Amino acid sequence: MGETRARGLPTWFLFLAPVAIWASTWHVILYQLGSTVPVLTSVGWRFLLAALMLAALARRQGASLKLPPRAHGFALATGVIQYAGNYWAVYEAERYVPSGLVAVLFCLMVFMNALVAWLLWRQPVSRRFLAASSGAVLGVALIFWPEIAATGARPDAALGLSLSFFAVVAAVIGGFFTMALTRRGLPLLPVLAWSMGYGAAFLLALSLATGHGLRFDTAWPYVGSLVYLAAFGSVIAFTLYYKLAERRGPAQAALVGVLVPVIALMVSAALEGWQATPLALAGMGLCLVSLVVATRPQVKP
Repeated sequence: MGETRARGLPTWFLFLAPVAIWASTWHVILYQLGSTVPVLTSVGWRFLLAALMLAALARRQGASLKLPPRAHGFALATGVIQYAGNYWAVYEAERYVPSGLVAVLFCLMVFMNALVAWLLWRQPVSRRFLAASSGAVLGVALIFWPEIAATGARPDAALGLSLSFFAVVAAVIGGFFTMALTRRGLPLLPVLAWSMGYGAAFLLALSLATGHGLRFDTAWPYVGSLVYLAAFGSVIAFTLYYKLAERRGPAQAALVGVLVPVIALMVSAALEGWQATPLALAGMGLCLVSLVVATRPQVKP
């Protein structure tokens, strides 16, 4: 997905395409978890492949891969924080708390992004947006309420919550590092290529340091899911997401993460036999209505 093409895409597509892709990755990741390759290594391979794809795409468009020395510092920090720390923390957190709770906590990115954007760039956010976003987050919480209610019975719930919150903060920081670079005029694709490349290098080095080695699975389910996660879940989805953030602001872009679990559960219902409860259906309805209100253009008096 080239930057020039992304500029001409309608806003609704910039929003819905990452939602659809990231929602589908919830299912595709199962093919990674079912292999003999450690999670740490698999995520490293994913972002290494994504970085190479982004670099090739940037060069095809005639963009230089060179970044100023200071920009490399930001890209390194982004890679370690967002693409290594964030993803590692999410996988680890789900060992101790339900994935639904992690999804709800990630919805808080809407408010964190709004706060940081106001502090850094004085980007305003309306009360209607905050109220509607709160309704959407409540809807997601209702969807996963049975899982959330059972969290207290888990012995390491506090650790899982801490890892989840760390992952959310890492995602917010990494996102703003990326936007800080692109707001200085640096092209998005090289910035993403270097950031994901640094993140992959960190993950693979950590895999070696912890004795996991650099295993790889040549079975087609693993290779196919890896290519999908790299090409769609990383290259295309992140490119469109950051274009949306540039156009509508980081707070509205974070609403992508609110809708993702709703669509992911629909995928799960179709492919994995998940059955919606009345409470989950009510939560889905509240989430969708709230998102429509939150993303509706502000009417000027």
